[in-house]
Amino acid sequence: MMSGGGSLTHIGASGEAKMVDVGDKSDTERSAMAEGFVRMLPETLALIREGNAKKGDVIGTARLAGIMAAKKTADLIPLCHPLMLTKVGVDITEDASLPGLRVAATAKLTGKTGVEMEALTAVSVACLTIYDMAKAADKGMEIGGIRLIEKTGGKSGTYRLSGG
Repeated sequence: MMSGGGSLTHIGASGEAKMVDVGDKSDTERSAMAEGFVRMLPETLALIREGNAKKGDVIGTARLAGIMAAKKTADLIPLCHPLMLTKVGVDITEDASLPGLRVAATAKLTGKTGVEMEALTAVSVACLTIYDMAKAADKGMEIGGIRLIEKTGGKSGTYRLSGG
C-alpha cells in the first residue's frame, strides 16, 4: 500500500542518485517509530522465552543490535545523512498470536533531517539478529511487517500510519 505523495528527493534532474542538501533547514525536534515482527514455531518462541537458545540471550542481544544499527544507518544506507541521535530505544515483546516476537524502535534527535531510516534500520537489524540467534532451532522463521508507524518534526510535520 502506497501513501504520501510528492516527488522523490534523492533523484536528480537527470535521474542520478543524490544526497539532499539539508544545510538551510532549521533544527527541529524529530522522532520516528517503526515496527516489525519475527514469526516462528511455538517451540522456538518457548526456547527464547526460557533462555535456552544455543547462542544465548536472544532478546537482549537483538535489542543491542538494533540500537547499534540505528547509530550506523548512514554507513548502511547510501544517501542517509550521519546523525547525532539523542535517543534510540528498541522494545521486543512476545506475541503468542504470531507466534513470535514483535519489535518496535524509536529514534529521536534535534536536527535538520528526520530519523525514519534509523528507526526502520533498528527494527530490521533486531529482527535479523533474532533470526540469526534462533536459526539453529527454526530456519523457517519469517521476518515481516517492517514499517514506519509515526514520525514527528520537520517541514512535513507529523505522520501516523492510518489503520495500522
